[in-house]
Amino acid sequence: MSTGNCAKFYQRVYYSDTDSYGVVWHGSYLRWLEMGRVDWCEQKGHNLIELENQNIVLPVVNLNVRYKASARLNDNLIIETGIAKFNGLSVTFTQTIKSAETNKTFIEAEVEVVAIHKDSGKLYRRMPEILATVFDMEVKCLKPV
Repeated sequence: MSTGNCAKFYQRVYYSDTDSYGVVWHGSYLRWLEMGRVDWCEQKGHNLIELENQNIVLPVVNLNVRYKASARLNDNLIIETGIAKFNGLSVTFTQTIKSAETNKTFIEAEVEVVAIHKDSGKLYRRMPEILATVFDMEVKCLKPV
């Protein structure tokens, strides 16, 4: 993943994140991916509660995770989140979780989200402008000049 426009946050692996084999339980990675997307949005000026107050929620519609290695108890992780593509209807985040000490990659993920109206549950046919502007700008930064 290109680290140019990605958001990063750090997470320590706690006992509650592991399974009986002493490695990180697969569901813990999904929680950290969600935290990464929330953090990315907040770094771009969009608090999810404020979006929800505007009747905008962003559910995951497609999730592709490639597990490359297992993190373990007390590992310090970096969760990197960026935008891979935006088509006006959905946005695809690219995310990586790796070791803060060794840079070893534990997982790579692509997560596609859409915007739906909070009250009606109906899909916005176009991403609301407040988000589309940010997503468009991020994708344009990815394109070579």
